[in-house]
Amino acid sequence: MGSSAPFLGSGGHGRAGGSLWVWVQSRLHLDWTKRLFFQEDEELLVLTQRDDSSHSCREDGRFSPNRSSDTRRDGASLAEHNLLLTHNETTRSDCSVGQKSSAVGEAAVVFSGTTDSSENCDKTETLSSDNRGERGFESRAPPLQSSHTASTAGTPSPTITAWEAGWNVTNAIQGIFVLGLPFALVQSGYAGLVLLALSAWVCNHTGRILVSCLYEEEQSEESGSVSRVRVRHSYQDVTEACCKGLWPSWEGVAGWVVNVAQVIELLMTCTLYLLVSTNLLFDCLSAAPAALPRSVCSLLSLLLLLPCLLLTDLRPVSVLSLLCSLAHGLISLLVMLFCLSCASSWYWSSLSLSVDPENFLVSVGVIIFSYTSQIFLPSLEGSMKDRGQFNTMLGRTHGVACIMKTLFALMAVLTWGSETSEVITDNLPPNLRPIVNMCLLAKALLSYPLPFYAAAEILQTCVLRDASNSSSSKHGGGGVSRPALMARCTLLLTSYLLALLVPRFSLLMGLTGSVTGAALTLILPCLFHLRLQWLRLTVRERLTDVCILSLGVVCSVSGVICSVKRLVERS
Repeated sequence: MGSSAPFLGSGGHGRAGGSLWVWVQSRLHLDWTKRLFFQEDEELLVLTQRDDSSHSCREDGRFSPNRSSDTRRDGASLAEHNLLLTHNETTRSDCSVGQKSSAVGEAAVVFSGTTDSSENCDKTETLSSDNRGERGFESRAPPLQSSHTASTAGTPSPTITAWEAGWNVTNAIQGIFVLGLPFALVQSGYAGLVLLALSAWVCNHTGRILVSCLYEEEQSEESGSVSRVRVRHSYQDVTEACCKGLWPSWEGVAGWVVNVAQVIELLMTCTLYLLVSTNLLFDCLSAAPAALPRSVCSLLSLLLLLPCLLLTDLRPVSVLSLLCSLAHGLISLLVMLFCLSCASSWYWSSLSLSVDPENFLVSVGVIIFSYTSQIFLPSLEGSMKDRGQFNTMLGRTHGVACIMKTLFALMAVLTWGSETSEVITDNLPPNLRPIVNMCLLAKALLSYPLPFYAAAEILQTCVLRDASNSSSSKHGGGGVSRPALMARCTLLLTSYLLALLVPRFSLLMGLTGSVTGAALTLILPCLFHLRLQWLRLTVRERLTDVCILSLGVVCSVSGVICSVKRLVERS
């Protein structure tokens, strides 16, 4: 056995001394000691356990003293009969079992394996039965593979922090739609103030229950503790799990329908941002000596968005979302400071208790859909380094957004009253409007990457079956494959053509958003939650989901009716 043989002699003291030496070596990482004693043959003597090594390393530090001594005796006996020679560069001791005794002569035995053994030591957090459902945890079991898509090719690599995930959520719920909130508040009166707070809670709730549907509970047979295991990784996986067994091939069809709805919603959002960028750029350059036509401004906006084709990771998207949030904060600060300067002329008569039913329903849709971020949540939660912080992050971002939106809309309504425009920047004085428009242009361009990245991920992993560059298989930067680049180019050009060629795009977006937005934000999360976790839900939770589901149906139907009516009137 070379120079390592004396450490595993047949005597008891020899075994104890050798085990102590292995323990000290593994704890202090004395590489120079390894080279001194193992330089002759460059071989490492490894103690291995058979089938129950994975079970032993999971219970590290939880052995009783008697069990620890039995383990040492079993390990010594096993060391005499099962010795494996492996190369020093390809072996590593990852799992240690035992306790350190107060007596120096009583040492702990280190059970070592190859690099594969480290995969058996999954450090999964557990929940007691009283705390189940409060936090999300890493998966101990392999993910359930979808038979229809490659979206569940693997668990997303943890690449972003809770702060970075929060910036992405803030980007989604503090978008360009915020500029229409003062007009919606004028249309809805005092009830709009209640809607602003209620909508924040509703969207926060549907986001949480949607992510909870990605998990299943597993109970340990030995300790009886309950752990949550992430077995699904996308909106499509949850849809297929809910439709499984209802009808032959329904799960595949339902998964495709949800993917199509997500892509349509995200594409419409991208087109809106590109259209807003074109209009703002045209307004900013209209004062120049040689004003550019609108088509050229649209092309310039497209060129500024070309770097989005190379996005392969959520980290740069998070940085752009941070910059977008800073631009939004500056816009809100400028508008609110101007409103405060006019505080002496504020009047509360602008808000009324009686409102027009049709205008109120439109306002409900505008307010609720200003909080939508559910499409991004499965991917964001899966990419977080600490998924246990997801619920806290989501609650805080929605809480801050609720406060900011309420103050912003209320101050604007008190300042301009019934003269409040559909886009609040139109009410600003001429000397302030160019500065705000420049900030809005930056915000619109910085808002584009998040929905574009999400839509590209769906096309790449679900349509093209190319997961090589998706966030679910990438940990770090890298290039974009040719099929993925073609799909991204198609997505970018489609949004450009829609913004350039489709007349009355806002009405078309209102029609499609009433269907896809309401379904993905309010209806489907509640249906999935009731379907997958019915037995674990309380009566109060079931009633809450049913009420939100009903609200989603009302918003969808009323939005479709109003959008079709306006399309007919303006045709």
